[in-house]
Amino acid sequence: MFESVVDTIGNTPIIRLGRMAPEGINLFVKLESRNPGGSVKDRLAREAIDEAERSGALRPGQTVVEATSGNTGISLAMVCAARGYPLVVVMSENFSLERRRLMRLLGARIVLTPAVYKGSGMLVKARELAEHLDGYLVSQFDNQANARAHERTTAQEILEAFKEKPLDYFVTGAGTGGTLRGVSMRMRKDSPSTRIIVCEPDNSPVLASGRAQPKDGSSHPDFRPHLMQGWSPDFIPSLTADAVAEGSVDRIVPVAGEDALQAAHELARKEGILAGITAGATLAGALRICADARPGSSVLVMLPDSAERYLSTALFDGIIDDMNDAEWALSRATPHARFDQPPPVSAPAAPPQAVDAEARQELEGLLADDGNPVTVFALTWCEYCGALRKLLNQAGIPFRSVDLDTPAMQEEDHGGRLRRALQARTGMPSIPQVFVGGEFVGGCSETISAYQDGSLVSLLDRAGLSGMVLKAIDPSEILPRWRQPNRRA
Repeated sequence: MFESVVDTIGNTPIIRLGRMAPEGINLFVKLESRNPGGSVKDRLAREAIDEAERSGALRPGQTVVEATSGNTGISLAMVCAARGYPLVVVMSENFSLERRRLMRLLGARIVLTPAVYKGSGMLVKARELAEHLDGYLVSQFDNQANARAHERTTAQEILEAFKEKPLDYFVTGAGTGGTLRGVSMRMRKDSPSTRIIVCEPDNSPVLASGRAQPKDGSSHPDFRPHLMQGWSPDFIPSLTADAVAEGSVDRIVPVAGEDALQAAHELARKEGILAGITAGATLAGALRICADARPGSSVLVMLPDSAERYLSTALFDGIIDDMNDAEWALSRATPHARFDQPPPVSAPAAPPQAVDAEARQELEGLLADDGNPVTVFALTWCEYCGALRKLLNQAGIPFRSVDLDTPAMQEEDHGGRLRRALQARTGMPSIPQVFVGGEFVGGCSETISAYQDGSLVSLLDRAGLSGMVLKAIDPSEILPRWRQPNRRA
């Protein structure tokens, strides 16, 4: 039993790869997505907040501020939520949308910066906001707690796992430098034969170039935009520079973006492990190491996060939502539940129940309410009802939603009686149903059509909402995305 979600961080599994490992090589991965916040950055977030609390640098209720490509922000949002700290995350606009949503779900506020300012621009903005808010700036790229977290936990877990047969190669990426410096410091002391391998994008060789980070805070001259979110910002973090200066890096392996994507795809399809682009890149680099390693060598790869953080990125290019040709063929191979055939004739419907006068009177009262000329009869969690609410909200149309399936509406079948009165009035059994000024518009699709052809504006004018200029909306963006288009043979 744990007192807090923060207490579950660490002790992530190490897994032997069975189908991707070259013959004669023991290839392992450390699955950091098994941390509660879904990435390796949970370790940094806990250590940084713990140390700041102990030192008094972080006061109760003070706002935490950090610049991040996303994973550190998610981890900090988790820890801050558990500890009661407000969090402001600064994030370049070009990082994946899923990360923004996860941080906001955890209660963080997000300040986006233009992509043209790169990672160094995020840092400047975070420093400004920390001063403006009198907040605590985590400074993950310089904070020694980042390295200490990995020296104390990650490295210890690795040493324990390989105590019977020492690890020959430890392969990681070049991000903040926390994993690299923390693990390498501990390995140099307790497993000096382990070689430390760092991977970086082949088109942005800031470490392999051998050139130092400019002192004026400008971007490193060898930085180029690359695919691996969370790797190799446009500067060399001090933690990474320290590890290199200390001689902790035995080899730097350049990795192409295409190889990163291929390795991540193969990891999913051959090993059943969902991993992100940086994880794929690290694995691709490790496979290069395996090609040169002596038989019997053990190689451990850090997998920082999972594929779900990359749904809007190149990792999922070509991963379609609808059925492909082969899947359509399978659908047609058996007779039932097909899109290209009408549904079977159902048993005769039960005789319609009588509509009571009280429900009919209540319905007419709702439709005659001049204070609410637009009325939607809906179900609480029906996705088409939700799409209709989004349309009206985003278009700027005030409306009242009468949800017929709430617990209160289920008492004495209140919602059911209203629904029967609706069907008797409109002849339409389905929900949602929309009325403007007492006039029946139809369901979701009819209301969208009325919005598109302009007839909805005319109805609004007649209902007393004259002069409304509706905001432009693409209905395809609000309809349920699971809809499978009907494709004939």
